[in-house]
Amino acid sequence: MTQYAVIMLLAGIGIPTLAALNAALGQRLGSPAAAAVVLFCVALLSTGAVWALLGAKGFGGLASAPRHLLLGGCLVAFYVLSVTYIAPHFGVGNAVFFVLIGQLISAAAIDHFGLFGARVSPLTLTRATGIAVMALGVWITQRA
Repeated sequence: MTQYAVIMLLAGIGIPTLAALNAALGQRLGSPAAAAVVLFCVALLSTGAVWALLGAKGFGGLASAPRHLLLGGCLVAFYVLSVTYIAPHFGVGNAVFFVLIGQLISAAAIDHFGLFGARVSPLTLTRATGIAVMALGVWITQRA
């Protein structure tokens, strides 16, 4: 379990780093959309390399997968495009603050209802309080 926590901590570190890097690239290129295209090309090459290293298999069930499962790609594109455009105007910290609040809300709903095949974890008063404390902590970091 520790390795999962470490990997996700690193992924969390990557989110504001990605926001700052892509916002700067968007500014340099004069186009947040162009910066997003570059990011996705690099991401495709990177994930393609990992896929190839792990045995280049796994697409067999794609044709029969429910189409709504492909919307994750649209959500990633929306995040990258929005943060690339918004961060230079709003600040990386402020942009990521609202991303984190949105993540807390949607993660709680997904877990509570077991959406998209997620393991059900009911939103108890204790969990809701914890989420509220986390949100307050994120808000405090942006006020200081």
